[in-house]
Amino acid sequence: MHCPFCAAPDTRVIDSRLSGDGGQVRRRRECTECNERFTTYESAELNLPRIVKHDGSRQPFLEDKLRAGLCKALEKRPVGMEQIEASISRIKHKLLSSGEREVAARQIGDWVMEELKSLDQVAYIRFASVYLSFEDVDAFRNAIENLEPSK
Repeated sequence: MHCPFCAAPDTRVIDSRLSGDGGQVRRRRECTECNERFTTYESAELNLPRIVKHDGSRQPFLEDKLRAGLCKALEKRPVGMEQIEASISRIKHKLLSSGEREVAARQIGDWVMEELKSLDQVAYIRFASVYLSFEDVDAFRNAIENLEPSK
């Protein structure tokens, strides 16, 4: 790694430690020429698959869009941000472990439904009403009846 002070091409690692939740490595480095010290952080670069929309278009996975959808469904519900972030992490893990380069948007919607079902039943029905395009009260009733046995 180049020194940020003198641009020398050679630096040495003095100390390495796990940082944060263990997803990063913090390294203290020293330049072999000017002896200045600096810190770098190293983390794995993970490529999430592209999302194939219903119309066939493709777009990158946007974590903020997923978070916004979950937060909208969970608005004014007794679910903390830690639980939402844990759900997002589980969905991202499923995306990464699928090993696919592209994943259908419908699959992500199904994973969101699973997460909401375990987090909050009201939020699950809210999301399902939009995601499954409920047309009438019977669709709501069917969704609620399907929810009952999982209590």
